[in-house]
Amino acid sequence: MAIEKLYEEARDDASSGNWERAMKLYEKLEARAAGTPLAQQAQIDLAYAQYRSSEKEKALATLERFIKLHPSSPALDYAFYLQGLVNFNENLGLLGSLARQDLSERDQQASRDSYQSFRQVITRFPESKYAEDSQLRMNYIVNSLASYEVHVARYYYRRGAYLAAANRAQQALQEFQTSPAIEEALYILSLSYDKLAMDDLRDDAQRVLATNFPESRFVKEGFSEVKRAWWQIW
Repeated sequence: MAIEKLYEEARDDASSGNWERAMKLYEKLEARAAGTPLAQQAQIDLAYAQYRSSEKEKALATLERFIKLHPSSPALDYAFYLQGLVNFNENLGLLGSLARQDLSERDQQASRDSYQSFRQVITRFPESKYAEDSQLRMNYIVNSLASYEVHVARYYYRRGAYLAAANRAQQALQEFQTSPAIEEALYILSLSYDKLAMDDLRDDAQRVLATNFPESRFVKEGFSEVKRAWWQIW
């Protein structure tokens, strides 16, 4: 079978959602067309098929191999973007449908890896059609990482581990100064210092909270567990 015909069959299977057969055909095509642009296309399509089949590790390995072997490929921006999507662990954006999920309680290392992949897109390929979506996802990841630190701080506070709560809240404030999550971090910090009888530090935290968030909903309502879609940055 001609390699063009093989590729056409693989694309047809992928289009119909027959990912398992598509992956086998892409692998066969990559071997038969080695050294050609079609082999590169088969490799990147294979990674997407693996991603859609929830074979995360295989997809990442395929993409890593593609990036290493084809550093000048015109599809390199897409390879980084897809790498980011795999670690983002969502079926969203340009390659999927919108869904309401929250990364703040997920694998944080995957979120950091995803951030770095999207960062490659916007810094190396600012004109890429994937750049705008990559930036949105980066913004969300930063906020989700901050939310994770606050989530842990809240957990410690509710269990009476006030020093641990203060430390995690402080970490969020140091690492993610522009994130909306710092409002709750300051609130938890002030509560924790109050429980620890660290009055000066408590007053400092309360002063910063009042200055930056004079209408703070946490002061009025307490803790919040609001869920947001990935694209709702604020």
